[in-house]
Amino acid sequence: MTRVNLVLLLAVLASALYLVSVQYESRRLFAELDRAVGEARRIESEREQLELEKRRQATTQRVEKLAKDKLGMRPASPAITDYVSYQPYSGTVPAGATVQPRVSGGRLQ
Repeated sequence: MTRVNLVLLLAVLASALYLVSVQYESRRLFAELDRAVGEARRIESEREQLELEKRRQATTQRVEKLAKDKLGMRPASPAITDYVSYQPYSGTVPAGATVQPRVSGGRLQ
């Protein structure tokens, strides 16, 4: 009978140690999950702030002001507009026209 009691005592002790280790692992994983959720909230908040900043930076008034101030651009008007008409290449050069070879990247085209 003492053998059976000894085996049962060892089984109860092993079971108790396993239970403690499982509870410890469960608490550790829960704490890790809580940290990850907090990090996800922080990242989402930061993303929302960046989206707001992006929308603020892309307003038409700001872009127009930067174009005028930094790039020296001005609104197009008919007085400064050059119109270009498209004429498909017919394979012949009109009389009196000179043909200039195009050079791109140091190579003749």
